[in-house]
Amino acid sequence: MTRRYGIDTSVLIRLITAQPPDSYTYCIEQLTGLIGTGAEILASNQVIGEAYIAVQHHYKVSRHDASQALSQVLSSGLIAPLNGSAVLEALTATGGPGLFDRLISDDYTRAGLEVLTLDRKMAALPNAQYLPAIELPRV
Repeated sequence: MTRRYGIDTSVLIRLITAQPPDSYTYCIEQLTGLIGTGAEILASNQVIGEAYIAVQHHYKVSRHDASQALSQVLSSGLIAPLNGSAVLEALTATGGPGLFDRLISDDYTRAGLEVLTLDRKMAALPNAQYLPAIELPRV
């Protein structure tokens, strides 16, 4: 049986920034060792979103560069997105809703839920509805 691991934000940030170098090298060695045993290493939407914001704030990386860096790491074969290719598509999407909105929608959709929002851009996503446009049944 394949062992599966979920990483936290600190690991993903090391992989994106390669900072600090000794911690980055340690992460690469440990994760590569686990993969060598047949393990699968995954990152949740929450971790991906948190890393996206953290590298912008702490490392002054642009939104575009943060998305590209995440996409590279999550496509590298070292780490994979827990929710699969939908996350990689969200990272490369342009225009309309932002990455966080796309990740939120993805999580709710996987749980069989529709998204209610006051954000018109987010409402354009599949399975999302603009809250003021919903008609309540009369009682």
